Amino acid sequence: MYLAWKEIRYAKLRYSLIIGIMLLVAYVVFMLSGLANGLSDGHKKAVSDWGASSIILSEDSNKVASASILTQGDLDRVTAKDKAAVGITASAISHKNDSGKTNISIFGAKPNSFVVPKIIDGRIYQADNEIIVSENLLTDDFNLGDQVLLGSSDDVFTIVGITKATTYSVVPVLYLNLDAYAQLKYGGQSSTEDSQKPITLIATKSDTSAITLKNEDETTKLTALSMNDFIQNLPGYAAEKLTLNAMIYFLFIVVAAVIGIFLYVMTLQKTTLFGILKAQGVATSYLVRSIIGQSLIVSMAGVVLAYLLSYLTRFVLPAAMPFTVDMAQWTLYGVILILVSMIGSLFSIRTVTKVDPITAIGGE
Repeated sequence: MYLAWKEIRYAKLRYSLIIGIMLLVAYVVFMLSGLANGLSDGHKKAVSDWGASSIILSEDSNKVASASILTQGDLDRVTAKDKAAVGITASAISHKNDSGKTNISIFGAKPNSFVVPKIIDGRIYQADNEIIVSENLLTDDFNLGDQVLLGSSDDVFTIVGITKATTYSVVPVLYLNLDAYAQLKYGGQSSTEDSQKPITLIATKSDTSAITLKNEDETTKLTALSMNDFIQNLPGYAAEKLTLNAMIYFLFIVVAAVIGIFLYVMTLQKTTLFGILKAQGVATSYLVRSIIGQSLIVSMAGVVLAYLLSYLTRFVLPAAMPFTVDMAQWTLYGVILILVSMIGSLFSIRTVTKVDPITAIGGE
């Protein structure tokens, strides 16, 4: 390590370039990781906050919530602990006297069900024309007490409560009661009988193995999914996550190649020096360790700088950009980057071992 550090101090410019490249690649890795986690949370955060263990959908929905249509009466067909009927639809919200709209996800649920988040300001909805909204909707100039319109409906709703910031399908969330949800989504086609009013799914706190579904002699068959299975089937969730993670994994290969090529070229340039050191009795293993040590030093420096730069970048990103810092994941990726850079340095070992002292210093 002594030789590695002495050489880095001697050739500051060369190794600064390698550290700079490492910093940029690691920075891209951390930023992509933050975006992947942000998009992931943006799709699922609202449903993850429910604390549910299983989700019941219609069997013909192919595990996709937006394709599932159940009724409130189907709640009696599910034997499970702490079950709640939930209606989900995508829409837009606007002020009563303003044409500007903001995309939202609407959740219909009974106000006393466990899926409804805690109120941080105001109160829970009680009437059909009352709603509660997530805190991140306030950035679009929606506030407690505002009168708003939802979708194409002419009904006026009042914001009576604020919940903590959350998203579903990467847009803010609002909650209202099940009757209002049914009227909003299905209008005059909604049944007047509670048992026939439509919902999207049933959330429960029981594991799928502990749930009993009554599917005999029923037109609509039910299927139970674990929360993880349900989230994996959210539209766009798996595809976006897989794409961004694939880019991150490819960058690991790029790091190994770049560090390997740089150190290999620098090793070729130092063939004479290695020959002289070998002639003086320096062991080949010591020279190999110095190359690996150089890789360790420059990669650690690049990763640490990228780590700090990525963390600071989060404070200047726009609020609309989904970005979530996962320190544990960043640490793991940092370790992987250091390891692959050291693996890349192994390409130079054969060059060092093949150096002949006499030939290297110009002997016969």
